Amino acid sequence: MSQLHFSPKNLENINNAVKKAERKTTGEITLSVIKESYDYTAQELMFGIIGGFFYFMIMMFFTDKVESLIQGMFWDYSPHYLLIFYGFSTFLVIFILYLIANLTFMDRLLVSRKLMRKKVNERAIRHFMESGVYNTKDRTGILIFISLLEKRVELLADRGINKKIPEEKWNSIMEHIIKGIKTDRFIDHILDAISQCGNLLGQHFPAHPDDVNELNDDLKMLEKKS
Repeated sequence: MSQLHFSPKNLENINNAVKKAERKTTGEITLSVIKESYDYTAQELMFGIIGGFFYFMIMMFFTDKVESLIQGMFWDYSPHYLLIFYGFSTFLVIFILYLIANLTFMDRLLVSRKLMRKKVNERAIRHFMESGVYNTKDRTGILIFISLLEKRVELLADRGINKKIPEEKWNSIMEHIIKGIKTDRFIDHILDAISQCGNLLGQHFPAHPDDVNELNDDLKMLEKKS
């Protein structure tokens, strides 16, 4: 799954779930979804170049037949025509393979899990800073960052939370969201995850009467290069 379609009702349910969870705590919960955290152009281009190299090497064994075919097409045949054919066809193969490599399932085959983890984490940290989650009054903001191509979830908590809640506590919540993405039950699982976050934050950062909502409760759909 490389994209999700959210109906207005789903978006409303997520917004309401965040509001409900935050009534229990002074913590702030924000959610963001991105199609892919990185473009992986280098890996896609390398796939095309390697494929073009093998094409060129294989075609070398058929030089006589290719040359004979080209000679039959032109009255004024020149050896340069053969070089032009090999150059153009190799470039075309590289281009076609590069386009194929841009398909979601190909990215998952070509890119290592380690690199995907790294890029999702980097993109999540970047959004954590850009969106202001790090800058709440009591440093109690959390970001649930979901990257669909990589099928990864990052849950980043500000330092006020990290002092009291260890990172391990968030692992089951992240796994629950990932399971929802893989089984096409994302909405149900994200609503459950929001509720779990609210309960966990409420245990350590209970709500008080003068609490102010500092972050937008809507789900944010991010652009890859935003």
